[in-house]
Amino acid sequence: MRALDLDKSIWGVRHPHAGEKPLETVCAMFALRMPDDAVFSHATSARLFRAPLPFATERDSRLHISVPSPARAPHAAGILGHSLDLSPVDVVETNGLRHTSAARTWCDLAAYLSLMDLVAVGDHLIQWRLKFATLSELAACASRLAGRRGAKRMRESLPLLNDRSESRPESWLRVIIVRAGLPTPSINHAIVDAETGTGYRTDIAFAQHKILLEYQGDYHRDQKQWRKDMTRRSRLEANGWIVMEINADDMRRPEELVGRIRTALHGRGWRG
Repeated sequence: MRALDLDKSIWGVRHPHAGEKPLETVCAMFALRMPDDAVFSHATSARLFRAPLPFATERDSRLHISVPSPARAPHAAGILGHSLDLSPVDVVETNGLRHTSAARTWCDLAAYLSLMDLVAVGDHLIQWRLKFATLSELAACASRLAGRRGAKRMRESLPLLNDRSESRPESWLRVIIVRAGLPTPSINHAIVDAETGTGYRTDIAFAQHKILLEYQGDYHRDQKQWRKDMTRRSRLEANGWIVMEINADDMRRPEELVGRIRTALHGRGWRG
């Protein structure tokens, strides 16, 4: 147990491989010294669900560990301890790790995340392919925790959630649109090219006005993907669609972005 090649980063625990490890491995190491009723919570639980989090939160290596109140929050190097009023439905187990449920995790994060990021996490948790939780489960948990810090943000976020969003930028963009009073868009709208029969699944669409918003992340900078995107855009425009490509810089200037979208909508007959 004193061998120099063992990982001794967690007091009382040894791992045969030193260096950076996956989150699940680090949690499993900490679990060996946690009380039986302790659970991983907050951002740590969100990361176990692979939920999208702000960069600083994602990179914070400290683990959030909670115990049922009235027990005192745990204190140790490498953790952030919490004392929570937990019910049986608030706790789940994944690959042997006890952590807060998707709904409870989302509610706990409401005290720390912005509205935009809370919606992005909620979209991920209720996403139709993943279904870690349902919208009604999130709403029920929020109702039960109505007197807690973050309750207002939960209430504001619930009507904005959508189980079709597939990325944090998509969620952000949808929130910007809805809060600006623009028409509610379709998410992942399917379009079939009438000439070639090719099907396209778009990010955000104002289908009635034939306007598409496509978020272009760094993935689209690949040369092969860039050429593919050009062909796709050309075909969509040939079918009468306006294609507005959005990037991270646009999201940092939401008022200017909304102005552009509004102008495009007015050009297609919207009178909002």
